Amino acid sequence: MKRIYSVLVENRSGVLCKVAGLFSRRCFNIDSLTVGETDDPSVSCMTIVSTGTERTIEQIEKQLNKKLDVIKVKTFHENASVSRELMLVKVKYNKGNRRDVMEIASIMKAEIVDMSKNYMMLQICDVPERTKLLISMLASISIVEVARTGTLALPKCSESEKN
Repeated sequence: MKRIYSVLVENRSGVLCKVAGLFSRRCFNIDSLTVGETDDPSVSCMTIVSTGTERTIEQIEKQLNKKLDVIKVKTFHENASVSRELMLVKVKYNKGNRRDVMEIASIMKAEIVDMSKNYMMLQICDVPERTKLLISMLASISIVEVARTGTLALPKCSESEKN
């Protein structure tokens, strides 16, 4: 079972290492990890995606809450959240497949962000499944390089939310 953890932490050096170490010491896998400042520069938000049994998921949340640098931990399911991943993919094209690359980009709502005589760079910001789909669609064309962020996610909006 996959779970998303939104972890507010103090924005200090070493915090990422401590959280990653928690996962490592207990042999929990991190499928995706992103970190960035919030609207408050002294606080960062870590979005961690992990897979495990129900017991493992509970243990991860309990262990995260024990960390001194952790301010707040929110746990939510994929279907109860909005998630996105950013990916840049550079492909080598020729006259014969240039139109195919542009068509795939259009279908997948990927944006062409850079181009030269033989190379094209596409950008997509979508759910992780669609970024994987774009890679598979471009597999028949020569993919040169791929860079992906981890998953970013927030719980879906609700009128009953508390601040």
